[in-house]
Amino acid sequence: MTLLWLRTWQVGIKSLLLHPLRSALTVLGIFIGVAAVIWLLAIGEGISRKAQEQIEGLGANNIILRTLKPPSEVTDRLRGLMPYGLTRDDYARLTATIPTVTRALPIRELRRRFSYKGRMVDGRLVGSTPDYAEVTKLEVDRGRFLTDADGREKKNVCVLAAGTAEKLFPFEDPLGESIHVEEQYYVVVGVLKPRMPTAGIGGSLAAQDFSSDVYIPIETLRTRIGDLVVTRRSGSFEGEMVQLSQITLRVDKVEHVMETAELVKQTLALSHRIEDFGVTVPLELLEQARTTRLMFILFMGLIAAISLVVGGIGIMNIMLATVTERTREIGIRRALGAKRRDIVRQFLVETVSLSTVGGLTGVLGGLLCPAVTKFIQARIEQAFPNVMAQLPDVIKAVEPTIVPLSIPLAFIIAVTIGVVFGLYPAMRAAAMDPIEALRHE
Repeated sequence: MTLLWLRTWQVGIKSLLLHPLRSALTVLGIFIGVAAVIWLLAIGEGISRKAQEQIEGLGANNIILRTLKPPSEVTDRLRGLMPYGLTRDDYARLTATIPTVTRALPIRELRRRFSYKGRMVDGRLVGSTPDYAEVTKLEVDRGRFLTDADGREKKNVCVLAAGTAEKLFPFEDPLGESIHVEEQYYVVVGVLKPRMPTAGIGGSLAAQDFSSDVYIPIETLRTRIGDLVVTRRSGSFEGEMVQLSQITLRVDKVEHVMETAELVKQTLALSHRIEDFGVTVPLELLEQARTTRLMFILFMGLIAAISLVVGGIGIMNIMLATVTERTREIGIRRALGAKRRDIVRQFLVETVSLSTVGGLTGVLGGLLCPAVTKFIQARIEQAFPNVMAQLPDVIKAVEPTIVPLSIPLAFIIAVTIGVVFGLYPAMRAAAMDPIEALRHE
């Protein structure tokens, strides 16, 4: 029996080699289908993982509260001022009354112009605490970050983001120098490493670009600048009162995040007459992203599977043509005593050979996805830098991740399709009348 199968494989491979171009084109169809499955799933997984990393960067056990500016028609106006948003009383109340909150981080953000010896940069002035660097994954390149002593003593010190330092100090060492922020000076005590911007996540959390930031103690910001922000426009001015731009709450356990978020909303609703705050729960967004990932992978896999079906149709067409060409050969074999199952086995061996070779080469091509993608990204960035700069960061920085399951799955599907689509031509060949086949010219 083993010798029979071995002989069948030898004859089948020899028959395929008699028509190398035809066999190569059939293998190419399966190759494209298998490689497409692996590539599309890898790219989809890479994009999905980037999105999940951005959400995970916010902290799965964090709750982020943001001040939202309400429509002017629903706000109370007092002498032209618009008080709204999160307050220091909210911060104290949340930390004192919710036992599952282990840490709270208050933040105040303002748009300001920074200058040094005639060089100017527009960016964010961020009043924060020493915990801000850990929560937002900021890393110090030179010097240090803010300390508790800076806040207690309300020091005029600052830490520069990498982009701010590069623009204000292209040649000098910024440490120990003083930059001008509006009417005040702040001594530079640290410079941060570059930090990728985050995309807008959730309705209340806008995208954040950390490249042009300046960080000072939040106590210093309150003392030197205050809560009133005045905007002057053509002889008139508009003022608004904001105490805190954001409060990040750290929950003791991930299991308590959702119930704590609901309690936070209820607590804030008691002291806010208008909806001037937003609550973002990264854990909830992460679960939604994971669900979307599964749907996305399923959709991409379905599209790629179409390529495999097209390759299977190609196998069927080739084998039907082969059956027609080898009608006389089939008649001779039947006349010499070959049974129908021998004919079926012969043609199935050929289709399985084609699909197996196509599947193996497709797997090898699929494994090259990360390297080829990096090469293409580098060439596009070199040839079309403006186009590359306009692409979203999640696309520019995407790194395809091979889904382990896609490799055996694509290969098994390829072989299965080869058997299924080769079965009809094999059965058609076996069903031929030997006498009629011998008469075929």
